[in-house]
Amino acid sequence: MEKELTDIQNQIQLAGYIKEHYKLPDTDIRTYSPLTLAFIGDGIYDIIIRTVVVVGGNAPVNKLHKSVSKMVQAKAQAELFHRIQDQLSEEELAVYKRGRNAKSFTSAKNAGIVEYRTATGLEALVGYLYLMNRTERILELIKPVLSAMDT
Repeated sequence: MEKELTDIQNQIQLAGYIKEHYKLPDTDIRTYSPLTLAFIGDGIYDIIIRTVVVVGGNAPVNKLHKSVSKMVQAKAQAELFHRIQDQLSEEELAVYKRGRNAKSFTSAKNAGIVEYRTATGLEALVGYLYLMNRTERILELIKPVLSAMDT
């Protein structure tokens, strides 16, 4: 599992690489709206989970989808946040709270509003860390979800 995390980290250090490759301008990530951070954070969280599931073994796509769906739904993300909230720095907690408190015009299909907002906060944090090129920190925070896969 540890080698897989290192491999994923090396593969997903994309933000800086993409920015450099396409000569994108420097932007202060702290000025991004929390829903913009959650938008990219959702994709990054999803790709990490998908990568671990796929690298864990070839399987029918339907089985892969079911495995991933359980871990990326709002309820699972809210549970993860409650497991890791004591490990967050003040900066990380502030980003999470901005995401949680953002007024979204959508809602989760299978989650209550509290779970959905908690998940949005977590996604905003993941997006922020990703854009700050702090992939190692993302993997550290997501580790409880990945460890649960081993059991």
